[in-house]
Amino acid sequence: MSYEAELQTVLDREPEPPGGVVGSDVEYDADGVVCRGYLAVPAGATGAVPGVLVVHDWLGVTDATRIRCDMLARLGYAAFAADVYGADVRPDGQTAPQVAGGFYGDQALWRSRLSAALGRLAEDPAADPSRLAAIGYCFGGSSALELARDGADLRAVVSFHGALPTGPEGEAARIRAKVLVLTGAADPHVPTESVIAFEDELRTAPEVDWQVVSYSGAMHAFTVPTANTPEYGAQYDERADRRSWTAMKDFFAEVL
Repeated sequence: MSYEAELQTVLDREPEPPGGVVGSDVEYDADGVVCRGYLAVPAGATGAVPGVLVVHDWLGVTDATRIRCDMLARLGYAAFAADVYGADVRPDGQTAPQVAGGFYGDQALWRSRLSAALGRLAEDPAADPSRLAAIGYCFGGSSALELARDGADLRAVVSFHGALPTGPEGEAARIRAKVLVLTGAADPHVPTESVIAFEDELRTAPEVDWQVVSYSGAMHAFTVPTANTPEYGAQYDERADRRSWTAMKDFFAEVL
């Protein structure tokens, strides 16, 4: 599929393989709610490949999410965009805080929707259920970490400029995945004290393999090409976008 120029430029950083990729919308059920995700897979792949769940930001499944799935498929992964909100919920910038806030305020529902999406990826013939990872952006970054905290059977999770809430005592020990957090050092929505509290919590679970990388000068939403509201602490940063994507690729090459 074709994308707007800003998004297409980001997508084309990953060369398209000779066979290309195949992307399509996929409807699935989450406790009786119809959700509509997006699946991208390498065309002509023989056998199952590692699967990556991609969780959207607070705007829901948009082209910004789809291009990341396409990029992962170009790298040889089966990438599935989760739809946490449900197929009929696609908020705009004005209503997105309220919609996302409903999930921040209902952790059980949040985790249930994420688990349903992960289950849909795991059962797809294109994905190897023994080699799964989850990544996410902003709200989605926090979502990937929620899956990890819930003890999901994942090899890796990656959070791009996501909030870093801590959990109840002992919850960090449930994490089975290796964790990579990629955050902006100038992100007012994820201040230094939040990063420190998150790191301190993970130190209580020494068996968890984790990394936190901060990008100097990068604000919130530093991977979103259309983000340009520095007065609200959100702005695209091409250098941080490239570096964080490379960090994710290196991480996946090691653990998947």
